Amino acid sequence: MKLAKVAPELYQAWFAAEGAIRRGPLDPVVRELVKIRASQINGCVYCIDMHTTDARLAGETEKRIFQLDAWRESALYTDAERAALAYAEAVTKLGDHGVSDEVWAGVEQHFDEGAAAGLVAVTAMINLWNRIGVPLRMQPDID
Repeated sequence: MKLAKVAPELYQAWFAAEGAIRRGPLDPVVRELVKIRASQINGCVYCIDMHTTDARLAGETEKRIFQLDAWRESALYTDAERAALAYAEAVTKLGDHGVSDEVWAGVEQHFDEGAAAGLVAVTAMINLWNRIGVPLRMQPDID
């Protein structure tokens, strides 16, 4: 299914939300790391491909992208990035108890309210996109 053609009004609304997130105060590299990590967890190859490319365009290194799946064990990420990734993982793997107080405290420690709102929004948005891309079996272009 080509959802953009079948439901263009919905698709346009989601893209408008994406634009607002991009214009927000959340660091672009953090934004893309969150998108990649959630997409890894959700198994969305389309989004992994897109956001690794976007991360590289935002200045991210290949080495950090390669180590993202093991970010807890890697020395390459800042405390703020770790807080964002912990939040993104907690939301993506959302269980019965939601995001822990400890994880949210990390977000509050490293992000002002505007950037924290951006983190909440980007995490929710990428999970929405993943839940479209995976069941519709979206595939990136093969170059």
